[in-house]
Amino acid sequence: MTLAWIATTLVIGAASFVMGLAGFGIALVALAFLPHLMAPADAIVLLTIYAAVFSLAMLVQLRRDVEPRAVVDLLIGTVAGTPLGVWGLAALPVSALNRLIGLMLVAAFVLETQKLYPHRLRGRHWGLGAGILAGVIGGAVGTPGPPVVLYAATQSWSARAAKANLQAFFVVNEAAILVGYWWAGLLTREVRGLAVAFAVPAVAGAVAGALLFERIDQHRFRQLVFGLLLISGLVLLVRG
Repeated sequence: MTLAWIATTLVIGAASFVMGLAGFGIALVALAFLPHLMAPADAIVLLTIYAAVFSLAMLVQLRRDVEPRAVVDLLIGTVAGTPLGVWGLAALPVSALNRLIGLMLVAAFVLETQKLYPHRLRGRHWGLGAGILAGVIGGAVGTPGPPVVLYAATQSWSARAAKANLQAFFVVNEAAILVGYWWAGLLTREVRGLAVAFAVPAVAGAVAGALLFERIDQHRFRQLVFGLLLISGLVLLVRG
């Protein structure tokens, strides 16, 4: 058992906890640290595997709250945008991927803290656009959440429906991305081995997050998480 293995276990457990707590964010948290512990491409594929499994589990629980018509445009967009993102992951050098990850983390912090989005967006093109962007950045850097979460915040969905609709989207989005990774040769035996090796902390973190959802100060927790994202994103942008 090495220091790197222990650190990876802690990062994956903590990121999965955030996923269980908020319904998204496993990659946003873990990619702040995992690129220092393994190849960025392996980290992205690994987290996509976990995100797909956890989203499916949450979708099963929330299936009756899904509004299919509300997510159709998002799904069409993400299927169209994913191939470009997968190509980017396969083609770009490690330093470029690190900086893309850092840029996404800083952007997520800015959008979260400054609330740079309108209260209501109307028209199918917004859903299609959010889906395409989620597909591109999800395939390239493993963080499809921000565009779709921000889009969801501009719709008149109840809290439960929003979480259910997001999981429905993520299941399709991440499945499409994983197919793309397989096609591009990125879903390697080594990555599958990592998914098995760190399955226990991942599942434990997700379950703990789900159980503690009602007992934690969501506002302060989100502030802490996004503060860590900002620091980590800046480090990745500078170091590459």
